[in-house]
Amino acid sequence: MNATDPFDSDMQTQIEGLKADRDVQALSRIWLRETSPHRYVYNFKWMGRPIIQFPQDMMAMQEIVWATRPDLIIETGVAHGGSVLYYASLLELMGHGEVIGIDIEIRAHNRKAIEEHPMNRRLRLIEGSSIDPNVIAQVQELAKGKRAIVVLDSNHSHDHVLAELRAYAPLVCKGGYCVVMDTVVEDLPASLIAEGRPWSLGNNPKTAVHEFLKESDEFVIDRDLEAKLLITVAPDGYLKRI
Repeated sequence: MNATDPFDSDMQTQIEGLKADRDVQALSRIWLRETSPHRYVYNFKWMGRPIIQFPQDMMAMQEIVWATRPDLIIETGVAHGGSVLYYASLLELMGHGEVIGIDIEIRAHNRKAIEEHPMNRRLRLIEGSSIDPNVIAQVQELAKGKRAIVVLDSNHSHDHVLAELRAYAPLVCKGGYCVVMDTVVEDLPASLIAEGRPWSLGNNPKTAVHEFLKESDEFVIDRDLEAKLLITVAPDGYLKRI
């Protein structure tokens, strides 16, 4: 933020107030917990494709993209394609950049819809595990010499996310972000975690983030961004490269 801009100055004051207001923070956590059984996150589409993200987090992402002006946005986890197409559309508006979407399985009907979408021209899909050495090598090659930001949103188990962080966080440009989605798993009651998932309390993106931060002094959690959102699937997950 520009400290000399009155709007930015006021916003920073408001953010500091939100950080200090424990009641508001608690209400936000209650809201998230109580809406989870209603699958609130499944209520939205971006340009016709299911996005499966909170609108608040997508607002944060557009601020990050505009501020960092990346050449490349790397996202692990494609699903229906809404989020990779969202990032592609932001880059299209700026007239610059490309998105890489990685998924272990891109179902035929999703691939068809994504490839027929007008924003597909700024998108490259890679099918394979995001922690497969061959996939990592391919992405590293595509990222050479480019300003990149990263979004991790595939398998949410601790070991998988930690491996992704080790592989992709080094590609992030200085001042850019590695955003780890669904760290909120650690904050939800165990009853809200779907059966059969390979993640759980104590084994999820947030635990991976904190282990990664013990290994690296190049990233910090952006507490201001998290505080102003209030509602986010990524508490402790907005990692800024310093």
